[in-house]
Amino acid sequence: MAAHDALVEHLSVDVRASLRLFAFYLANGTLDLDLLDRFDYRSTVLHSGSSLEQVFAIYSNVLQVDADGMVLNDGEAQYRVAQWVRVCCDPSYRVEPPFEDWEMELHL
Repeated sequence: MAAHDALVEHLSVDVRASLRLFAFYLANGTLDLDLLDRFDYRSTVLHSGSSLEQVFAIYSNVLQVDADGMVLNDGEAQYRVAQWVRVCCDPSYRVEPPFEDWEMELHL
């Protein structure tokens, strides 16, 4: 073990797996098929850094992890992102419940 490993915490395996699968579904066009089935959102979301930044901000803000590093609500985090993506593709879609400020916050 390197000296810095004892001082630095890493994301748990469960968090890393959730993040990897989220990125895969997003890029593959298979994020929440029930909500986004008829929308090819990739050109809308993946074309700009700011859209992709917002996607990952929502996911990471909503994601909950317990004291053991186990992800508690990956499905909810992905669904909230899917709702934001849906609004980008379909402005008539109404997000329920509406997004709260903390869900949309971009951390520096």
